[in-house]
Amino acid sequence: MTLTAADFFAVKLAFQTDPSDLVADRANGSAPLVIDVRSDASWRQGRIPGAVHVPNADLAARAEEVAPDKHAAIVVYCWGPGCNGSTRGAYTLARLGYTQVRELIGGFEYWVREGLAVVSDNGRSRQAPDPLTAPVDTNS
Repeated sequence: MTLTAADFFAVKLAFQTDPSDLVADRANGSAPLVIDVRSDASWRQGRIPGAVHVPNADLAARAEEVAPDKHAAIVVYCWGPGCNGSTRGAYTLARLGYTQVRELIGGFEYWVREGLAVVSDNGRSRQAPDPLTAPVDTNS
């Protein structure tokens, strides 16, 4: 079987999302369960509000505890684009029978760089959007 470019990209889009699409999903009421698979230290340093922390090493054992519905929408994230932790986490969930698993493109790094809210053990914060990841109005 030969996979066409159109088939490849359709499949890829079905299993990934980006920070702005996740924000839109949350705004329209179709918020997926968001799972952070990073280390405890990374979680304490900062996370996506409302995310559930389950390090990759514990995910297989705790999946049913945090996601009892195998058909629920789930988004998995790790540190950033240089990390494949979200791919590993999504793969673990898919192997366990979860049917609507996606990984967050760019992970926590892109979330922060887009200027979206972050929660840490020190409270809630937000940084200015990085002009490389979020459009900046140069006419003002």
